[in-house]
Amino acid sequence: MKFNPAQNIQNLQFFGEFGGVNPSIEDSSTYTFLKAEKMEEVFEKEIEGCYLYSRHWNPTNRYLSEAMAKMENTEAATVTASGMAAITCTLLQLCGAGDEIIASRMVYGGTYTFLKNVAPRFGIRVKFVDITRLDKIEKAITAHTKVIYCESVSNPLLEVSDIRGISSIAKKHHIKLVVDNTFTPMIISPANLGADVVVHSLTKYINGTSDTVAGAICASHEFIHQLSDVHHGMTMLLGPVMDSMRSASVLKNLHSLHIRMKQHSRNASLLAERLTGLGIDVRYPGLNKHPQHELMKQMMNDGFGFGGMLVINVGTKKKAYTLMEKMQRANIGYLAVSLGFYKTLFSSPGSSTSSEIPEEERELMGLSDGLIRVSVGLDEQIDSTFYRWTKCLKESGILEAELT
Repeated sequence: MKFNPAQNIQNLQFFGEFGGVNPSIEDSSTYTFLKAEKMEEVFEKEIEGCYLYSRHWNPTNRYLSEAMAKMENTEAATVTASGMAAITCTLLQLCGAGDEIIASRMVYGGTYTFLKNVAPRFGIRVKFVDITRLDKIEKAITAHTKVIYCESVSNPLLEVSDIRGISSIAKKHHIKLVVDNTFTPMIISPANLGADVVVHSLTKYINGTSDTVAGAICASHEFIHQLSDVHHGMTMLLGPVMDSMRSASVLKNLHSLHIRMKQHSRNASLLAERLTGLGIDVRYPGLNKHPQHELMKQMMNDGFGFGGMLVINVGTKKKAYTLMEKMQRANIGYLAVSLGFYKTLFSSPGSSTSSEIPEEERELMGLSDGLIRVSVGLDEQIDSTFYRWTKCLKESGILEAELT
């Protein structure tokens, strides 16, 4: 039977303390013990049902972690206070001084900056490669390489990683593969394709309401225990604990994720096809012309579409800025960073989410100033949205054809 992440989540059953249909929210930072010896034991190893301190674990975060593990089909998971916390804690747990990371050259700007500017301060060397070229990945491996890091679908150029192929290389060289699956929750299941660790920004699609910053790490029981170890664990010692109130809120929203992803994908696909038909330069994995379209089809779970992210190139920064401002005034969406909101969000990545990447490197990647990254919302009347798009394109001098 094919893996269905949505059904895995729907099959979870948590009861509240008094039989509520939602699990109770644990609002304590510390926990009592009836025996002093038991507290000592918890400092040495995790004991099921025993909680020490909420920076270590708390029941509410445990519920969300279990749901994330079910969605990604991993043995376990843990949640963090942000997506960047999930990424940095994972990499610092896996690597130390003298180790190397091979990373996709096209990753979220915050991730790029951590790898470029911060990891070397810990003695960790990072090599950036074109992750779509398996030969370049293997060529970059040395005896010191500990991790290959990529995004399922890259931010912002929407390059699709061959997770099976990269995993095969990683396993051949006894290297861990870490995959950021923020853009494609439920659509792609990296662990099923060979990833060792899957990280998420829960801030985006999974929460879906742009009111919470949070992250998650999904992996083996062994690795999650390592992260929370009171003596050596990065999530324990760096302290990116997620607030239990927010955790409970994300868990509720997670149960509608499958419905939302289908609508995001449907709307993005329609816009991508129609904008392409108007002669607009569109990048979207669901288009036949996308260089990794067939690859993504081979990796996708059934029924969730190709995702809600698309990128258009309008040529210049000035045109991009003009168009985005007109789109906001036309109530198509908001000129804002982030993604996964019920309303469409758009930004110019070269001057926002990827601005940390030096200009000369952005040019090499093809990340031009005329690009607009669009997180397509849950619009019910997408035909009306498309009409307003065409009107804004014409008013911005990008689309010359007469409207019909």
